Amino acid sequence: MSFDFRGKRVLVAGGSRGIGRSIALGFAAGGASVSICARSPGPLEATRAEIAANGGTAHAAVCDLADKAAIEAWVAGAVAALGGVDVLVNNASAIRFAPIDELSYEDWSFTIRNELDIVFLVTKAVWPLMKAQGSGSIVNIGSISGYRGAFFMPQNAHGAAKGGVLALTYQLAVEGGPLGIRVNAVSPSMTQTPHTTPMLEDPNGPAQAIRERIPLRKWGQPEDVANAILFLASEEA
Repeated sequence: MSFDFRGKRVLVAGGSRGIGRSIALGFAAGGASVSICARSPGPLEATRAEIAANGGTAHAAVCDLADKAAIEAWVAGAVAALGGVDVLVNNASAIRFAPIDELSYEDWSFTIRNELDIVFLVTKAVWPLMKAQGSGSIVNIGSISGYRGAFFMPQNAHGAAKGGVLALTYQLAVEGGPLGIRVNAVSPSMTQTPHTTPMLEDPNGPAQAIRERIPLRKWGQPEDVANAILFLASEEA
């Protein structure tokens, strides 16, 4: 898919690898100036360098998105580097899994903080800028686990967090519409990323059972999700 993002300033939270990397590369290929942030400096710099090598403009910042001050610093730096913000993609997440009787409150809180709180905090940081200019597009990453249970592994905290992301998206869409701010969400099912590949390649793992429940008999690739996000962020949407 090809969309014209020339002149657009795009922030991608969690843009260093997997789905986030594909999102950042897709926007850059469409002509956008992109700012990405992530915890790991190596993959972050690799993605920034790839965008630059292809003639794009990229800003990158190592950032712990569970830290409100770090988020505000990233957004301020990105806006200074790019000249503003037109699109925000809330992709970042960190998850801990366990059955409900084994899931600690610490792991529950960690997941909620790193999948739901960060969407609130990053959105809150860019909202006044979009409100002031009367335009903007925000795309949140939900999950199929946000509206149904996962059969192949316990996802209590993850499902609850992503359900919260979807509910927040609905509310932001209502609040943002009159301001010229569009808010959408994409909810992937199983997608092959650096995090999921070990499970999908484990001969004793759930890969075959997962595949059999998917009508196309294949799981998603990062670019599949990125293409949906690029459409929702585009003027065509």
